[in-house]
Amino acid sequence: MKKIRVRYAPSPTGHLHIGNARTALFNYLFARHHGGEFIIRIEDTDLKRNIDEGEKSQLENLAWLGIEWDESPEKPGKYAPYRQSERKEIYQPLIDQLLASNRAYKCYCTEEELEEEREAQRSRGEIPRYSGTCSQLSVEEQMAKEAEGIQPVVRFRVPRNAEYRFDDLVKGEIVFESDNVGGDFVILKRDGMPTYNFAVTVDDHEMQITHVLRGDDHIANTPKQMMIYEAFGWDYPQFGHMTLIINSETGKKLSKRDGGILQFIEQYRELGYLPEAMFNFITLLGWSPVGEEEIFSPAQLIEMFDANRLSKSPAAFDAKKLEWINNHYIKQMDLEDLTKMAIPYLVTEGRLEAELSPERFAWIQKIVALYQPQMSFAAEIVELSNLFFTDHPVLDEAAKEVLAGESVPVVLEAFKAQLETMEVVDAPTVKAAIKAVQKETGIKGKNLFMPIRVAVSGQTHGPELPDTVELLGREKALAHLNQVL
Repeated sequence: MKKIRVRYAPSPTGHLHIGNARTALFNYLFARHHGGEFIIRIEDTDLKRNIDEGEKSQLENLAWLGIEWDESPEKPGKYAPYRQSERKEIYQPLIDQLLASNRAYKCYCTEEELEEEREAQRSRGEIPRYSGTCSQLSVEEQMAKEAEGIQPVVRFRVPRNAEYRFDDLVKGEIVFESDNVGGDFVILKRDGMPTYNFAVTVDDHEMQITHVLRGDDHIANTPKQMMIYEAFGWDYPQFGHMTLIINSETGKKLSKRDGGILQFIEQYRELGYLPEAMFNFITLLGWSPVGEEEIFSPAQLIEMFDANRLSKSPAAFDAKKLEWINNHYIKQMDLEDLTKMAIPYLVTEGRLEAELSPERFAWIQKIVALYQPQMSFAAEIVELSNLFFTDHPVLDEAAKEVLAGESVPVVLEAFKAQLETMEVVDAPTVKAAIKAVQKETGIKGKNLFMPIRVAVSGQTHGPELPDTVELLGREKALAHLNQVL
């Protein structure tokens, strides 16, 4: 059996999008599950749209996710080069071959003429398609056009009344009529660069790609690529088109205009999401394991990945589920590692100095420990730990309600006296002090704890009260108490 070879082929036109990351991830899991090879190829023929650092950003973010590849531009194998812009010498002889066999022809129509033709078709209620104006030009007519200085494109002759069918890995059998693909399509642009459909077909064949797994927005390209395979007498790879990712709230395709959803891997990295959590979450977007479990390591996902379990229905992007999965991984983290991850966010906010003494680090580590069970991502530490870095916060209605209780002044005065006389302010001593206040005042339960919590922290909910007082320190805790009193 032929060795499985799959590829992820991004354009260097922007950062790594969730949808593209999923394509890369499914290809990677498929290859590794079958002991095959995973290749990265850069599709950079659209020179106008390429951005500096686009390729670097794609590769860095894929590596961060934990995806490893066997061949790429910076890890070339025997099918190099891996950038389409460097493969023109491979494409040109094949274009010439199609021209010589009359499977393609030069087209001299200008953009203005083509737009005019499309407008006329639209006005007649027809779907715009190239009518084949240049498909039968004689050699003399072609020479006359070139004498005028018109740079031609090359178009592929679409077979008439032909049927193209393939068994899609995800969707089952798909059938296309050749007359519905929009007429003879361009395979070589005026600038000498091949178009996507031509280059991708040639590259997949030349690089021995056995399976093409991609988003289902590529389905319409498949018959065009099959025509090119057929024209050269090449075997098709097995195609599989994954369903789109939709916004779970609107039910519509995830759009880059969906302001409420972060859509680029870089944005999640910047917020302090963990790569293994992202790997886990993205794999569940359009693929389901057997059973109810949802937390898996990359090794487990490689072992269990089955392309037959790719979903036929759109995958809903659920930001809350991602937070839940990331929280699971954060709870498993080593506390010191999580603290080191959280510190830069506090430094950026001006709450911590860049260089921390061992004592200061130990203090911040205790704060991180308080919030580790509830943190969804590392940047959240800024908001969660507010009370340790700001003056007494503004009290909300619930906090004011607690402080309106009849016995509140008695409790707070008694606790203040305890706090002032403590030799050491730590959690066990604070716990003992609260018990002493209970004994002294006869007040217990909520009426005892809640006024102290609100007065010290300004919050009705939060970490354990003794821990909170210890980390605030005597001076700050007293200042807050006095302000309330």
